[in-house]
Amino acid sequence: MRGTKYDGSPVLQVHGVFMAGLAMHPSAEPDTLVVRTNLDERALLLDDAPETYYVTPYYQPHPVVLVRLSRVGSAALSDLLSASRRLALEKTKGGSGASDPPFVFPVAMRNVRRIDRDS
Repeated sequence: MRGTKYDGSPVLQVHGVFMAGLAMHPSAEPDTLVVRTNLDERALLLDDAPETYYVTPYYQPHPVVLVRLSRVGSAALSDLLSASRRLALEKTKGGSGASDPPFVFPVAMRNVRRIDRDS
C-alpha cells in the first residue's frame, strides 16, 4: 500500500495504482497532499472549500485535487482518502475491491497535524 514515486517521494498505492501522496511539484504549496479524485468531485471540492482544496495548472489535466493539510479536518481527509481508494481500485484488474481489507491510515498519516473545520 505504501510506495514511492520516480523521484523517491512516498505515496499511497492500491495494487500499484496511485492513491495519494505529498505534492512535490514546485507549483504546489508546502504541506500539500495530492489525492486521486474524479473531475466532477474535484470541481465540487474547489467550489465548496477553496481555502482547503486547490489545483495548479500542472495538476489540472490529472484526476487529482490538492489538499492543504493545515486546513483539512480529519473526517474530511478520511472521506477523501476512502473515495481515492475506491477510484484506485477501479483502475486495477477486477476493480470491485470486495475482498480488500478496510483502509487504515498509515502511521505517518495519523500523525499529520489537522484542523477540524467544525471545531
